Amino acid sequence: MKAQRKVAVVAVGGNALIREKGKESLPDQYAAVCQTMPCVVDMIQAGWHVILTHGNGPQVGFILRRSELALSEVHSIPLDYAGSNTQGSIGYMFQTALQNEFKRRGMTNQATTIVTQTLVDRNDPAFQNPTKPIGSFMDEKTAHQHRDEDGWSVMEDAGRGWRRVVASPTPVRIIQQEAILSLVGAGFTVVGVGGGGIPVIENDKGELEGVEAVIDKDLASALFASSINADMFLISTEVEKVAINFNKPNVQWLDQLSVEDAKKYLAEGQFGKGSMEPKVKAVLNFLERGGKKALITNPDNMLSALRGETGTHFDP
Repeated sequence: MKAQRKVAVVAVGGNALIREKGKESLPDQYAAVCQTMPCVVDMIQAGWHVILTHGNGPQVGFILRRSELALSEVHSIPLDYAGSNTQGSIGYMFQTALQNEFKRRGMTNQATTIVTQTLVDRNDPAFQNPTKPIGSFMDEKTAHQHRDEDGWSVMEDAGRGWRRVVASPTPVRIIQQEAILSLVGAGFTVVGVGGGGIPVIENDKGELEGVEAVIDKDLASALFASSINADMFLISTEVEKVAINFNKPNVQWLDQLSVEDAKKYLAEGQFGKGSMEPKVKAVLNFLERGGKKALITNPDNMLSALRGETGTHFDP
């Protein structure tokens, strides 16, 4: 894609939708989105083409829970369809908030959402070793019943009960990549690759089939960013900078982080497994595929971080 503006892929974390426990309703989520989208529009006004990706873990969990509760009345919802549902609903919130912010600033820009599929290898070893917990907690008897009757993989989760687990395969290709680029080239702000994309495989005929799996949203965003040669890969999260010794008296906030040091800190277990670790790994994947610039910061500081004033900047 040829464009005068630089292209930034911005991976928006869960705090853009659910900022605090108990504020999880759809109106609450939209109110949270309305706090983040002005920061995105700041970037657009500063001259960036922005492509937004996002997480969907809690939202998929809500859909699966509703499906469980309503099972005696209506059909269940497969995991890939739950993912597609969240891409539509979250995209709706993002683009509505963006459109309204554009109007407030007298801008003629438009936002749109692409329901995005992500290709995974049907022979990915992750399918033989499902580890990603989804859905509600169950007692052991109910879990084994689902295992025997529905073919679920289940496991006990840290003493809190039993849960269903699914594969988390490595993303291979973003199916709608060219469609997203066409829209960006036409001036749209695009929301895509939601929740890492809907996981699909190719069957023996080369046809796409949805699979019951979860793709890491940051890894999929990094793959997409490197595949389109994005000028910037920005992960928006809850903290202004990455830290080592986080939540300890000797915490150290990092302005710059080299690939070598990032790998060292990962090996030391400095970054939280379910929080900062996958983000740092995604940035490394982006840079090692030839990515130019990457940074991690929170929504309020995205523009100042792009000016080099804050955030954690990664050296290729």
